[in-house]
Amino acid sequence: MNHEHIPPKDEHQRERGQGGDAPVLVGRPAATGGRRVTIHGRSAGIAHSDADVVEFLRRAGLPDAWELLDDPRWVGWQGGRPRTYDTTPPGHGDHGEVIG
Repeated sequence: MNHEHIPPKDEHQRERGQGGDAPVLVGRPAATGGRRVTIHGRSAGIAHSDADVVEFLRRAGLPDAWELLDDPRWVGWQGGRPRTYDTTPPGHGDHGEVIG
């Protein structure tokens, strides 16, 4: 696996508080769905699925990005459960009604 295209964050990026050492940050789920993805502090787009995150990483030079999603050295998941892309609580439908 070649991860040379996205090196670890430099000291300046760490000082700005951009998620520790992870070069890829997936922000908290938005109320309208999706999560903002940044790579070294630059916006890559809004992800609505793991496939979206992987596509952003592929465009940044990581064709084998699927295996990085669960590696905290590479991907930092902020404000919400990793690999979850909406704010609907478990057991609820799109409009807040309880399913069951």
